Amino acid sequence: MDPLGAPSQFVDVDTLVSWGDSYEDEVNSSDSTAEAFQEDSNRSPFLYNRDINGKVVLWKGDVALLNCTAIVNTSNESLTDKNPVSESIFMLAGPDLKEDLQKLKGCRTGEAKLTKGFNLAARFIIHTVGPKYKSRYRTAAESSLYSCYRNVLQLAKEQSMSSVGFCVINSAKRGYPLEDATHIALRTVRRFLEIHGETIEKVVFAISELEEATYQKLLPLYFPRSLKEESQSLPSLPADIGNAEGEPVVPERQIRISEKPGASEDHEEDEDEGLGVDLSFIGSHAFARMEGDIDKQRKLILQGQLSEAALQKQHQRNYNRWLCQARSEDLSDIASLKALYQTGVDNCGRTVMVVVGRNIPVTLIDMDKALLYFIHVMDHIAVKEYVLVYFHTLTSEYNHLDSDFLKKLYDVVDIKYKRNLKAVYFVHPTFRSKVSTWFFTTFSVSGLKDKIHHVDSLQQLFSAISPEQIDFPPFVLEYDARVSACPPSPGVVCERATAADVSIWVCHAAGVSMCVTCCLCNKEAASQSFCLTTCRPAPVCSVC
Repeated sequence: MDPLGAPSQFVDVDTLVSWGDSYEDEVNSSDSTAEAFQEDSNRSPFLYNRDINGKVVLWKGDVALLNCTAIVNTSNESLTDKNPVSESIFMLAGPDLKEDLQKLKGCRTGEAKLTKGFNLAARFIIHTVGPKYKSRYRTAAESSLYSCYRNVLQLAKEQSMSSVGFCVINSAKRGYPLEDATHIALRTVRRFLEIHGETIEKVVFAISELEEATYQKLLPLYFPRSLKEESQSLPSLPADIGNAEGEPVVPERQIRISEKPGASEDHEEDEDEGLGVDLSFIGSHAFARMEGDIDKQRKLILQGQLSEAALQKQHQRNYNRWLCQARSEDLSDIASLKALYQTGVDNCGRTVMVVVGRNIPVTLIDMDKALLYFIHVMDHIAVKEYVLVYFHTLTSEYNHLDSDFLKKLYDVVDIKYKRNLKAVYFVHPTFRSKVSTWFFTTFSVSGLKDKIHHVDSLQQLFSAISPEQIDFPPFVLEYDARVSACPPSPGVVCERATAADVSIWVCHAAGVSMCVTCCLCNKEAASQSFCLTTCRPAPVCSVC
């Protein structure tokens, strides 16, 4: 009760039911049963622990209302984010909080900073900044979110805080998947309590209705309330459960050291025959190959002092990283655009790859994923000679690939791409695209200018690639038929007999239907089949 006798809006954490007390099971009541369970069952990496469960509280409500030592505020780098958690804290804490925040001069992602609680029931507020989530930077996002929880708990430990109220740090505004973030939050808190549990009495997860189901589902995985629940939760644990402190594990960052990397365990007696030992199974990383300092090599690259062979090796390593990522990433959204595909062969028997410019919404897609998709598709194509056909047809400014992206692509791809690319047919170019191409091939990249061929009509393209060897987007055929039809001299009549009031266009290949008009009287005719390979006189109506 407050001094006026009205009930307080704040909630004392000591009155909340702990996670351990919210569940009872008969397995816990029998020590003999528990011992038998331990002997006969595989144990979870997160063991049933009554003491730890007694420190954890799951509470649906506003974290700003908790009466505890410190509550957590999730914000942005300038600590001015307007999300429901922050707005509630600012409203209840009063104007002094904003003044105190200005002294902190912001907070970097993953860090934690402390202010007073002012008018809140909590004595302190710990401010932290969650990461913005992008699938291609998932590892970095996981590490940053782990740092948020870990640094908050570490700060609480250093300040001898007995209780901490956590909001859900991964705000919806920053796009972090709720379930992935909850795994990191729960396992980080669990590991911290295992190591430093004596310093903290209560950890409250203050959640909203939106997050309640996810927390209820995942809490038993990391805080099982009985041996039975521990066993039932074991199959549901993710493959990556972090290290001993809950931090995400990145295998590529682990240092692997063998006591005798040149000798197998089965031949320890052959120590004196070191020169005869097969070293083929030694790792392919720089340390195992006894290469020089990678950072020093990069510095030499920038200074232009590295040999050509070393440069090629560095470039090959970089390309292999991109290729590995391309093979593991989900690129189905880029593939669905149908902007890059393999078709037939040209007149010299070389593979033809088609790029449809109009199908590339540059402003709407992740261009790094587009680059990964290009590498994924082209890696096995580029091992032998190939040509590219780029349809610039009916593209707009939203489809134009900028020179920075093209330069990046040219720099990333392997040497085989450039060596085996024999021609690029630029179909239906505009004056602007011709100028841009000239500047790019002259000043940005070398060795490409002589391979570019501007093709104003499909008729020109067919001199190098047979029409049946290319799968044309329908709009390309329609556009070419419209712009390539040359107006005849007046009075010329089509070779074939007239039908109804309009003569029929002579067709020697598969055509495309479109509406035409008489070349003399402009009377609209029915849809006719336009020839794609031979230019014939335009249709003339029977009256003319």
